[in-house]
Amino acid sequence: MSRTPIDQHYPESSFGDTAQNIPTGRDVEWEPLVDYRRNGVSENTIHGAVSWYSGDTPIHSFGGNVLCYGRSMMKPFYVKVFEKELGETLNERQKAISVASHNGSAEHVEAAQSILPEGEWGLMLTPLDLPLVQFGRQVRRPRRWYNNSSGHHAALLKGSRMKGWNRAGYTLPSHPIFHHYMELMKTYLGQDWRPKRIARDGDGLPTVSMTVNELAHCYAQLAVEKGWIWESMCKHPDLVGGYNRLDTTIIKSCKGKVIAKEGADGLLGLAIEHPEFPKGLGVVIKIASGWNPQATRYIARGVLGVLGFELRNPYPLKRQKAFLVPGIVPPTRVEELAKIRTWDDWEPDHDRWYFDPQEHGRLFF
Repeated sequence: MSRTPIDQHYPESSFGDTAQNIPTGRDVEWEPLVDYRRNGVSENTIHGAVSWYSGDTPIHSFGGNVLCYGRSMMKPFYVKVFEKELGETLNERQKAISVASHNGSAEHVEAAQSILPEGEWGLMLTPLDLPLVQFGRQVRRPRRWYNNSSGHHAALLKGSRMKGWNRAGYTLPSHPIFHHYMELMKTYLGQDWRPKRIARDGDGLPTVSMTVNELAHCYAQLAVEKGWIWESMCKHPDLVGGYNRLDTTIIKSCKGKVIAKEGADGLLGLAIEHPEFPKGLGVVIKIASGWNPQATRYIARGVLGVLGFELRNPYPLKRQKAFLVPGIVPPTRVEELAKIRTWDDWEPDHDRWYFDPQEHGRLFF
């Protein structure tokens, strides 16, 4: 039976189609990054990949050079297409929300809406959504401004108007925004670089496939170029993510020396200013099973900790302890990583009794 033109857009099998030179998640040799243990026995292991880059030089890789999509982690680079135009016209809060994947709070919506005159709000093509973090009984209906990318879309629309580009179809890969974004990526990754796939992101914009090494390479450049994107994220970290968000917490904790950006389905990008890396340091964490803010926070705490930055532990686990895998940092920093506790001294050890049950309960064994 022949496939119709519509059928061509769908897989042929529930096992998934395979394409040459595009490894699937089944083909990747993911490495364990964190394992949760109850009284010494592993109950849950989080796999993924980590890449360290400085300038054009790979520093460390663990878990394989995995191919994935950059997703929202690449918003700072999309906005760089309009770095001059937006830098001259947006205030600091508007600049921060332009690269955000925000929670959709009233503060976030106000900052996003302020970028465009009300008469242009109808141009917004973010999907209808609800706030990511909600409190109490919800009576809201989905709105475009609640979408975590609303500030980003508003900034792209404003930048397009300032460049004189047609704003119709601004979310399509045929639009000048995407063409200029791709040219920017080539300045970092080389003129011969080509993505293996281009897909539609959750917010409707194009996202391109990149390896974790390529993503880390790009983030290393952020630590060198800085400019208003770095400054606005450091001045207004609560607009970048929001309450209880990992990227916001990291930016606050590192006091202007690190910017962090989450990406959907398990990505965290760190651009780090550090005296040992004058060409900038980029670290990218990819979680194999998708976004896991608690596990990612343990990993980020270890990575930042060996570089001299303090990030507190996440909320304690009720019945387990988390343990880091040494491979998340370069071999020369493993000894320092071992000193970074993944638990707090005040935290009760809930997963065991304070007596030996095999000794006191010998009648039952």
